Amino acid sequence: MSRFYLTTAIDYSNGDPHLGHAIEKIGADAIARYRRACGDDVHFLIGMDEHGQKVQQEAEKQGAEPAEWVDRIAEAFLDVWRRLGLSNDDFIRTSEPRHHRGVTALMERIAGNGDFRRAKYEGHYCAGCEAFKKDDELADGRCPLHPGREIEWTEEDNWFFRLSDYRDTLLERLRNDPDSVRPATRRNEITRLLESGLDDISASRSRIRWGVPFPGDEGHTVYVWFDALSNYITAIGYPDGEAFGKFWPADLHIIGKDITRFHCVYWPAMLLAAGVEPAKSVWGHGFIKIGGAKLSKSAGTELGLVELIERHGPDALRYFLLREVPWDGDRDYPSTEAFIEQFDRRYTTDLANDLGNLLNRVVSMVARYRGGDVPPPQGGALAEGALAEKAALALGEYRAAMEGYLLHRGLAAAFDVVRAANGFVDETKPWALAKAEREDGADADALDGVLSQLIGALGAVAAMLAPFTPAKAAELWGTLGGDGSPPTFERLEPSVAGLRAVRPGGVLFPRP
Repeated sequence: MSRFYLTTAIDYSNGDPHLGHAIEKIGADAIARYRRACGDDVHFLIGMDEHGQKVQQEAEKQGAEPAEWVDRIAEAFLDVWRRLGLSNDDFIRTSEPRHHRGVTALMERIAGNGDFRRAKYEGHYCAGCEAFKKDDELADGRCPLHPGREIEWTEEDNWFFRLSDYRDTLLERLRNDPDSVRPATRRNEITRLLESGLDDISASRSRIRWGVPFPGDEGHTVYVWFDALSNYITAIGYPDGEAFGKFWPADLHIIGKDITRFHCVYWPAMLLAAGVEPAKSVWGHGFIKIGGAKLSKSAGTELGLVELIERHGPDALRYFLLREVPWDGDRDYPSTEAFIEQFDRRYTTDLANDLGNLLNRVVSMVARYRGGDVPPPQGGALAEGALAEKAALALGEYRAAMEGYLLHRGLAAAFDVVRAANGFVDETKPWALAKAEREDGADADALDGVLSQLIGALGAVAAMLAPFTPAKAAELWGTLGGDGSPPTFERLEPSVAGLRAVRPGGVLFPRP
């Protein structure tokens, strides 16, 4: 059994969860569930980034202490993740003692390597990014990512990290291991950044009280990005925890494409300075856009996350987001209304009509023509016949897409089987075969072969959908006569071959 450590960016505690947070977590959950179905020992981490200037300011605005504020925000996020059925193994909060301990140890090791120096900083600071900005990173004097925020001119004595010393090492690592930053568009961006040279960066703040004290200088707190990035190791017990020894280096960090610099440059340099091997790979996913702009808090409020979950159920939202939004790019909707219309259309067409109606037709025919008993497969679960061949081919395409983290293509492959099965029903006309068998004494093998292929194809679809729509995939599998969750990929064929009797039940995806 291989171990697989998967993380997402931890969400900032300055407001309630919205759709932009959700797509990253849902995608990571699908990858985690897929890896488990392949037999891996998976550890899946999400969490909250609870320190820094932005949180301190938001708490003051709300008339609350920072600790009280982040407790409320963390519970709001946890409630949504429970609703969406995330299978994370841990939820780290940077206000936890285990995190403070690990951050302190990491900073002490970097200091022991001589990679901190004291210097004065003068320049622009974007509290939205929690990042210092050069003039050429601003547009009309504002941060392009947070144009509604005033840029602050900041002057303070900080501890600086000697990031520039790691430029050549990072560039060589990226060239020797292209998969360490994916997809290719993100890798090319980081390559250009490294080739242009690196400046040293602040590792502390002297005016922010809400954070981890900087070791050896209690008048400073650890700069929030040094603090936040460390969660990936503090959550598994850095520096001496058993889980750290088992799971590090992480196999995959999943992040938004706007924070690749921090994860692909700052973070590996920090780890190298502390004598720790960097993570194996970072994946920078794209965004949902509304009218050409990244989903904002205001647009996110219009697309209320809880309301979207309740509209068609959590699995329907999981399916829609991962089918619609390319995992290696963006998806732009003209308006929030267009987003809702497309959600409704996908639900009705893909889920209720194509899949739900197919399941109902197949199970009804097995019940009507074979008393509910599933005809045994001829030559193996997915071995013979036109539909069986299509299902096997699509399963291979699915596996390749999932191994490459192209989740939208994985779902497309699953629905290739659904469409093929619907066409197969229309072509083979099982009702005509049943009539010929009943009235003309035709050989039962023809109808048995059709029905067993349809059951086998739907069983494969249940397995392929399980990482994406876990509750509905289990319901689909149960309707086919399976027990528990759909089978793992190592035992898919024998499990499908073992189906004995269908269990007609409710409607898988009720039409609105």
